[in-house]
Amino acid sequence: MSATRRPFLDLAPARHARGAVRVPGSKSVSIRALLLAAQAEGRTTLRGVLKSEDTAVMTDALVALGVPVASQDDGATLVVDGAVTFPRREADVFVGNSGLSIRTLTAALAFAGGRYRLAGVPRMHERPIGDLVDALTALGARIAYDAAVGYPPLVIEAPVVADEAQAGERVVRVRANASSQFLTGVLQAGPALARERDLVVEVDGTLISRPYVDLTISMMERFGVIVREGSTNRFRVAKGSRYQSPGTFDVEGDASSASYLLAAGLLGGGPVRVDGLGAASSQGDARFVDVLIAMGADVSQGDDATEVRSPGVASGFRLRPVDADFNDMPDVAMTVAVLALFADGPSTLRNIASWRVKETDRLAAMAAELRKFGAAVDEGEDWLRVDPPTRAARDPHAPPVEVATYDDHRIAMCFSLASFLGVPVRIDDPDCVAKTFPDYFERFAALVAGTDAPDLVPLESIVSP
Repeated sequence: MSATRRPFLDLAPARHARGAVRVPGSKSVSIRALLLAAQAEGRTTLRGVLKSEDTAVMTDALVALGVPVASQDDGATLVVDGAVTFPRREADVFVGNSGLSIRTLTAALAFAGGRYRLAGVPRMHERPIGDLVDALTALGARIAYDAAVGYPPLVIEAPVVADEAQAGERVVRVRANASSQFLTGVLQAGPALARERDLVVEVDGTLISRPYVDLTISMMERFGVIVREGSTNRFRVAKGSRYQSPGTFDVEGDASSASYLLAAGLLGGGPVRVDGLGAASSQGDARFVDVLIAMGADVSQGDDATEVRSPGVASGFRLRPVDADFNDMPDVAMTVAVLALFADGPSTLRNIASWRVKETDRLAAMAAELRKFGAAVDEGEDWLRVDPPTRAARDPHAPPVEVATYDDHRIAMCFSLASFLGVPVRIDDPDCVAKTFPDYFERFAALVAGTDAPDLVPLESIVSP
């Protein structure tokens, strides 16, 4: 990708998709692993790390905090020398528009004993963080808002010294109904908070995106810290817990990024195989295959690969509509919203309020862009209903339908699928995909052209249609 961002990218009408693609490393896993490795005793080699703006933000932040990070294999492997505590006691940290980075760094730095300022791009300063700050402040952290109350930038000072000699547990309540990343931040900071007493974290209200919390807990275990769950949404980190390097940590493929390619297999007939993501995935978004099956896909999986086939919409095949709760996988729900354009009836996506505090207000943005393709769209506070356009013939020579992307990588990627409607599609600011999948459009173009299509040996099906 050139240093100058392209103003738009025109996609020709698509009919077929076929080929094999290795999906980039998981953003969620890469960012968590970088911070855990930085706080662990020993050296950690992270293999298969996602190369993107968001992971660069976390890497640069760790370097700014004095943590040695060495790059190998053109950035696909990062070697982190764990510092346990951050060497630099004062730093300005840039977090871009990476929500996971600011939320986990805020919790980690709140008890690091230094003075830190965390700031990002303008949109980051519109994304709420007050629930996390309130939880950390209740534990003795000193965090000030440098502009609007409840939003970054943040200034973190050395915490109030607590009386750790007192008996009992150290209990904190965290609201996680806007983002599960608030809970992830507190849990990952657990060892710093449980030096003399057990830390108990209780969720106040509804916890969204629970699979991401499960991912956090499993990764903490890989780094030597056990999180035990008692009653529902009550978590405990034992006193004296310390992160230990696992030596080598392999990052699996990104399930959210894979959703667009797998969806292309459903729309374009396939077979489309995504390598690096299969039945053994620990990511909640890997359950997207269940939605594909519900909409009519033939899905096969191995431990490390997923393959999708269908008759293809060019043959007249219509997807089955869905009415589903996407609380556990809100990112891939965006892919489903575009797939709903191809269904033979209206689809309803529920429990997606978290869309409103992402890179943009995704509920409003998705509704606006879907309407450009002739869909009737209704939206509520936490739901979206998509009534697909009519099946009338479309003119492939008509001017392209222009999709505004709002500097949001996921909007840019999911609307590439609209090209299967048989109309040209113009994606504004296509290079915003650098946030998580820099060469997405090149991968998509290869699938649509069938140029990346070796003979695929059928996978043994372990998913029933």
